[in-house]
Order: sequence, then C-alpha cells, then structure tokens
Amino acid sequence: MADGHQLFLLQGGSELFPALVEAMDAARRVIHLETYIFEFAGAALSVAEALERAAMRGVLVRVVMDGVGTPRMPAEWRTRFQRAGVHCRTYAPLGRLGLLIPSNWRRLHRKLCVVDGTVGFCGGINIIDDRDDVVLGRLAQPRLDFSLRVAGPLVQDMVDTMEQLWWRLQAVRKARRREFVAAWEALRETLPAGDFSAMLGLPESQTSAPDGDGSGSQPAALSGVQGARAALLLRDNVSHRHDIERAYLKAIGEAREEVVIANAYFIPGRKLRRALSIAVQRGVRVRLLLQGKYERFLQYRAARPVYRRLAEAGVEIHEYEPSSLHAKVAVVDQRWATVGSTNLDPLSLLLAREANVMTRDRRFARLLHQRLDEILRDASERLDLSSLQNRPWRDRLLDRLAFGLMRATLFLTGHRY
Repeated sequence: MADGHQLFLLQGGSELFPALVEAMDAARRVIHLETYIFEFAGAALSVAEALERAAMRGVLVRVVMDGVGTPRMPAEWRTRFQRAGVHCRTYAPLGRLGLLIPSNWRRLHRKLCVVDGTVGFCGGINIIDDRDDVVLGRLAQPRLDFSLRVAGPLVQDMVDTMEQLWWRLQAVRKARRREFVAAWEALRETLPAGDFSAMLGLPESQTSAPDGDGSGSQPAALSGVQGARAALLLRDNVSHRHDIERAYLKAIGEAREEVVIANAYFIPGRKLRRALSIAVQRGVRVRLLLQGKYERFLQYRAARPVYRRLAEAGVEIHEYEPSSLHAKVAVVDQRWATVGSTNLDPLSLLLAREANVMTRDRRFARLLHQRLDEILRDASERLDLSSLQNRPWRDRLLDRLAFGLMRATLFLTGHRY
C-alpha cells in the first residue's frame, strides 16, 4: 500500500461516464478499457463516442469485453471502431457449447480504465445506462453502484495488469505461450511506463490531443480526497486467488466499532460468515446493504439460508428498495474502505477476474460511510429475523435447492463451499 493517491468517489454512470469522457478526450497516448458489459445504447454511447474520437486523432485505444457480459457488438459500432482504429478483444468467447463447459465459467468481471498511464478508474459500474438492466429491463430508478477515479502509484499496477491480459489475449490469437512470454518481457524493457505509442510506431505528432491534461485536473463536483494511502487488489486464477477475500477478512477481524458492506450478490463462505459473526460477538455493529430485487434464481434463492444464519448471529440485513443494487463497496470503522467489482459470493471469489481499490484513508472512509449510511436510513428495508425463520415451506424448498445447486456448481470446478 502506497501514499500519495487522489481518490474521487463516483456514484452511478451519471458520474462515471462524464469523468471517463473528460479523461478520454484529453488522452495523448493510450486508453485501455476493460469491462464486463459494454452496452452501445443510452448514456453509455458517450463513452463509445469518446473512444472513437480518441482513436481517430491517433491515440492507441484498446477495449476488452467479456464474452458473456458482451457476447456481440452491434454491427454499426464494430464498423465504426474498425474505421477509427479502436482495437477490441473479447475475453473467453463461449463457443458452441457455451456455459455447459465448466472452464467457461471463468469470466472477466473487473471494470478498469487507464488513460495515458496516469489516471485510472476502478469500480463496479459497467458501461451500461443506469436505467437499463440485462435481466430486469428498464429500471424506474437508476441502479446503485460506485466507482473511483484514481491518480497515484497504484495506476501503474492497473497498467501492468491490463497490459498482461491484453498480451495474453494477443498470444491466444497469434502465438504460442512461450513466444508470447519472450516477446512480452523484451517489449516491457523498451517502453516507458504507460507509453504504448511505440508499439504502433506512431510519431509524437500523431499522439497529440486537444489542450488540457486528463491526468492532473480534478473533475468538478466529485467527492474525494488527496494524498490517500491505497492499493490495488486483484483476483485471478493464478497468483492472486484470495487477495481480495483476505483483505476483507483482515479488516473485519480488526473491526472494533462498525462494519458496513454493500454488495449485490452476497453469499459469503464459512470464513467470511464466521468473521462477521465473531465481530458481532465483540460488540461490532455489522450492517449489510444487499440486493432487494429478484434477478436470478441461484443468487437470490441461495442467499436466503445464509441471511437467516447471519441474522440469527446479530448481523443487520437491509435490502435496497428503490432500484437494482449493483455496488461492491465496504467500510470498516470509518478507517478502511474498498470500492471495486467483487461480489462476495463463491462464484465471484473463486472464478472471476476482479479488481478492487483498498484504502486506509480515514477521510475517504468517512465519505463513503456517510453515503452508505444515508442509503441504509432512507432507501432500504431491514429484514426481520422472524420473517427469515418462518418463510413458507415452498420458498424454503426453493432456497435449499438453489443452495445445493450452487454447491454442486462449485464442486464441478474443483472447489468446496
């Protein structure tokens, strides 16, 4: 964890997309974007148009989309991106058998963007209109989600992890793994950090942008702090399998006053359930802000038995009422906070590529806590313990069925819940 970061909290696409567009329009060398869903409609079009503009003026633009979240690009935008020079890749396309193959369950779920190696974005917000939902359809109110605009040392970590994935995807397309590793190591030694213009042989005049610097200016009307201590946490299937979960467990284990977690798909495993229960026994107040809308059978139903156990242990469970909740954030004792893409369910913690920013800056933690506290107070409903204990038998049967299916799914991937 390093000092010297700028952290600006962004709520919803209504705040994220203008900040992305501002940075992209000031880009001089490279834009690299990773997302699970890229919807080429509504408010999300502003981001697609900014990527197109940047590529047309000579900026190297790379976009990676997940093969499940974004299985197809609209033909119009595929053509527009090709003409502008935007480079697009799909992470793990499903193929004919789709999700019937367990290896296809490993997905790219992180939402990252880096501009010129100096300004980064990390959070849970897909490139999709706040009122559009792939399951629920058109929402009456904007979904609740958060992201961060970041400047500081951890942006280089974002650059490194995005470069590695990009060249891995390139290797799958063009070369064997051994050739890719050699080329990658040689390439890294020749390039300055964050400068990709040499890869295409672009002269400096071709990578110029309009006046302004997307890395140094602070977006107007955003809430944030300067000089924060922060780190980038990743989850993958090789060297960072448990980093994010361990960070949660450590923070909860050190809690003395309060834990607040807002998470869209919350089905914690034994370690996390135990950590929350022990925290309550120590006198810590634990509040969970969770999804109140029925989206998917497995996530919604399998969570109910876990909710009951946590409520019996004294954990406060609140469901978000106005719209869909998609957030993945947490605050502990108003001194530790995280914002990212990680759901606290076993499939996400074991199968998906994720990215979170963690900070121990008290100013930012208080800022996020204040936002969550207002939502918990004004826009959520607390689940009553008796209602969880006395659910109709049909519901309890479906809950147990979903819970069993989830465990069976994990078993097929070689994991236990």
